[in-house]
Amino acid sequence: MRTLAIETATEACSIALFEGDDMIAHDHRVLGRGHAERLVPMIAELPDKGRAERILVSLGPGSFTGVRIGIATARALGFAWNAKVRGYPTLSLIAARACQLSARGVTVCMNGGHGEWFIQNFAADLSSDTVRSLSPDAASEAALYGVLAGNRANELAQKFGDDRAVLDLLPDSQWTPGLPETHLTADLSPIYGRAPDATPQKARPAP
Repeated sequence: MRTLAIETATEACSIALFEGDDMIAHDHRVLGRGHAERLVPMIAELPDKGRAERILVSLGPGSFTGVRIGIATARALGFAWNAKVRGYPTLSLIAARACQLSARGVTVCMNGGHGEWFIQNFAADLSSDTVRSLSPDAASEAALYGVLAGNRANELAQKFGDDRAVLDLLPDSQWTPGLPETHLTADLSPIYGRAPDATPQKARPAP
């Protein structure tokens, strides 16, 4: 089965095309912004314009805009190609790569916005607790493992006086074969990791 993997939840934008577990094409770019303009042209440059029987897409948490762009693109391509579309949590992808490198449990720490960090603890078999958006100090208290991974792993490591291993990683679609099937879902709802910044009008108390 040919699989197209899409990762747009952070400043990195990456795509990978697989035949089974064998990667046949890959593009990873740290854009900061501009995922909406770059993603589809990147896919179009893949062999057969990226056409696949299955599409994997990041659900977040991460950039609200980036996550929505990735999901919308995956949905559209899935409809056009009659392909199966499955989502995966971004922090699970980081953990899968970190556990491949260390063979140990890992605490994933990623930028969460508004001065907070997304943090989640994964055992070596990728079982995990719930992703949380915490202040840096609270994140240091929540970290369970001696391996820290993600784009805030270095900052988290500085809060400890020990020699924890640090893997400074941005998510990359080429790692998706390392995700267990249990981490894939047909529910393509974004994972935001924290409450919305704005309160819906109807939920506000009357003056």
